[in-house]
Amino acid sequence: MNLVSMRIITSDVARLVDFYERATGVRADWSTEDFADLRTARATLAIGSTRTVALFAPGSARPADNSSVIIEFLVADVDGVYRQLADFVTDFVTEPTTMPWGNRSLLVRDPDGNLVNFFTPVTPAAIEKFAR
Repeated sequence: MNLVSMRIITSDVARLVDFYERATGVRADWSTEDFADLRTARATLAIGSTRTVALFAPGSARPADNSSVIIEFLVADVDGVYRQLADFVTDFVTEPTTMPWGNRSLLVRDPDGNLVNFFTPVTPAAIEKFAR
């Protein structure tokens, strides 16, 4: 089994796609006005409108209601990403900080309030862990 995708449900797909395209530099592939995905080398971030929820199970997901999941992006230079995001991110939760487990992390909120972590491994153990 492989985790290949994570989906965010939103009431404004275009706004969220714009945020993630700008934050990651990855262009989204649009399937319909209700669904787009951003594909990276390891996984896909899918963004679907509230209208898509009914196709699975009506009422099973609500937009802008996440308080437990953090979306994480491995980046080469988290401090550089911090400088790039300063132009458009309005909610920085933490500035780049080296964590006890060896990653230098930057935590922000996307326009729907979802937590997003950009991180760079900086200790030998963390670097080895993410070297694939």
